[in-house]
Amino acid sequence: MSFLSSVRRTGVALLSAAALAALPVVGAQGVTGSAVAVAAEQRGGTAWQVGWAASPQAPTAPFGPNWSEQGFANHTVRQVVRVSTGGTKARIELSNRYGSTPLRITGATVARTDKGAAVRAGSVRQLSFGKGRSVTVPAGGTVLSDGVPFKVEALESVTVTLYLAGPTGPATFHHFSSATSYRADGDHRSDREGTAFKETSDSWYYLSGVEVSGGERSGRRDGVVAFGDSITDGVGSSPNTDNRYPDELAERFAATGKPRSVLNHGIGGNQVTNDTAWAGEKAVARFKKDVLSEPGIGTVIVLEGINDIGGSGWQGIPGGPTPEVSAKQLIEGHRTLIRQAHAKGIKAVGATLTPVKGSAYYTEVNEAKRDAVNQWIRTSGEYDEVVDLDRALADPADRDRMLPAYDSGDALHPNDAGFRVMAEALDLDTL
Repeated sequence: MSFLSSVRRTGVALLSAAALAALPVVGAQGVTGSAVAVAAEQRGGTAWQVGWAASPQAPTAPFGPNWSEQGFANHTVRQVVRVSTGGTKARIELSNRYGSTPLRITGATVARTDKGAAVRAGSVRQLSFGKGRSVTVPAGGTVLSDGVPFKVEALESVTVTLYLAGPTGPATFHHFSSATSYRADGDHRSDREGTAFKETSDSWYYLSGVEVSGGERSGRRDGVVAFGDSITDGVGSSPNTDNRYPDELAERFAATGKPRSVLNHGIGGNQVTNDTAWAGEKAVARFKKDVLSEPGIGTVIVLEGINDIGGSGWQGIPGGPTPEVSAKQLIEGHRTLIRQAHAKGIKAVGATLTPVKGSAYYTEVNEAKRDAVNQWIRTSGEYDEVVDLDRALADPADRDRMLPAYDSGDALHPNDAGFRVMAEALDLDTL
């Protein structure tokens, strides 16, 4: 089965200065929203942790139409996400990282999720930005809403609704969500029922984070980022079930009675060493934006490189083959990620590249590269810890192939059972 047909089959995709203190937005180099509100909460000692996150991507549609290229005009967009850790207050992060014009958010709400696009009665909370209901995010910028009282438990789903009255132009988004987003014409940000939301999409738009405070672990620097490509992103998992491997890891923490922030910064198709138009900036470039900017992170798990190997010379990859990458170049890319993490005091956990035999990525040359990279991850000692996901997923009868019970159907992406095994392979005491 080809990479593209696998994606279609699963229904998801592959893969402060005083002068600025009154402004409710920041530019491309800032990482906050309303300067006044954020400064006030910092003075009050509020400690925020990220309960959910997704890596922003440039508008693209390599596998069929979505809403990113056209954007929105007089639309309400409702998106459902599950937080890994709880608290008593919440705020959201919105990204216009890849927008070419300022983005006007007319209004936004957060609520507890009911079924589909519906939310629970009495749970809708209006969000503000510097005490105003609306906010403009500059091209390349990011904004945080003000915190709002909102008790949420670990592993609870929340619904974030954005009303976009004016034309937005092409939208910064996250392509492969393994979750359904909803769109309605007009302003339905406060609707409890979901009947107005007639359109759906399998991507997230503008929403890049949900942060919480007031939980038992607020202020602790023990968050975990899962960083990688489509296998981290959750391609192959069942839609709307939160069965990606970082979700399963969050469930393991919660089962101990000590939930921790577990963030998924995978991008389907992403590469360590090459930028691509449809799968984001290369990992060595986006790591600073997507991982190091997150508050309270203590550990990053790196699972990436199979697209560098498989994309070399393969005509089936969107946009055509990417430049040839040697095992040595890929290892140097991993070393760059380790150095970036260590410079911020973050523990780096290396995950071996998972089996690909039987997939469109498999050749003897590619397998030799995968083996060489995995041997370096296992034995070099350059990562602080190693999790051997290759061996966890491999078929004992053929170690180059994924065990059929863990295969989503393309011999490349795990299914729900495979993602569960990946999470179980991690030693919680080392994270």
